[in-house]
Amino acid sequence: MNVQEKFRWLMGGIAALLVVASLIGWMLGRRAARRGGSATIDNLNARIRAWWVMVAVIAACFLLGRTATIVLFAVASVFALREFITLTPTRRGDHLPLVVCFYLLLPAQYWLIADDWYNLFAVFLPVYGFLLLPVLTALAGDTEQFLERVTKVQWGMMVTVYCISYAPALLLLRVPGFREQNLLLMIYLLLVVQLSDVLQYVFGKLFGRRRIAPNVSPSKTVAGFVGGGACATAIGAALWWITPFSPWQAGAMSAVIVLAGFLGGLALSAVKRGLGAKDWGSMIEGHGGMLDRLDSVSFAAPVFFHLTRYFFEP
Repeated sequence: MNVQEKFRWLMGGIAALLVVASLIGWMLGRRAARRGGSATIDNLNARIRAWWVMVAVIAACFLLGRTATIVLFAVASVFALREFITLTPTRRGDHLPLVVCFYLLLPAQYWLIADDWYNLFAVFLPVYGFLLLPVLTALAGDTEQFLERVTKVQWGMMVTVYCISYAPALLLLRVPGFREQNLLLMIYLLLVVQLSDVLQYVFGKLFGRRRIAPNVSPSKTVAGFVGGGACATAIGAALWWITPFSPWQAGAMSAVIVLAGFLGGLALSAVKRGLGAKDWGSMIEGHGGMLDRLDSVSFAAPVFFHLTRYFFEP
């Protein structure tokens, strides 16, 4: 089966799943309306509608090709970084570092992917960007809460730009016999991450009693993590045919993606709570902001990239 056939089968399956989910959501919504409404059902339906849009965007990127995909993630990083900085108090002395982040470091990071320059891509932000930002802040002469301010900007850059850029960076991999299908590998990562988030939410609502970190993320429960994570791992294993992995390898990779994504969501939820916010933004109906949708990806993408590169590149 060639890459186009795999993509058609995959999108057909996702569309069928979303149709079923939409019908279930519609029926639950009607039942809830007769009982006075339900915030949980409304949120679920909003998430399903947002999923339709996200799947359409992913499909469009696949059809438009490599460049469109890189541009999409660059734009997503812009919105995610903006949300992070918006919730993070800044001072006049931070303006130049932020301008450099948005207009130099971010586009340069994605240009390195487009240019297929992995050796510099891997170290550009964590070395050169990391060192540059405190220097620019120091040159502004504002030492008030200097370390705290620099750390926030560095954290924002690393999470919303560097880590998220590892998703389109999967296009750089040279897995034997799979080079022309790397877009499918990226879609695989996104599907497992997002399905894990959705299924953990559903299992948590249905069966969740014991919360994992109630002060950080009240919606994350043991039942949600175990049940939703197990289902997402099984689905990832079943999707081995769009990857260079065998079924058991796909299952192991999916388990790693699920765990890394869960930890990413937990860590960034702690950041939000520390800043006194429930969501990073309100850009995506039912999901919050861009970073609310990509928090799991920001942790899962680098781990998945390096495991694939280590074990499957010659």
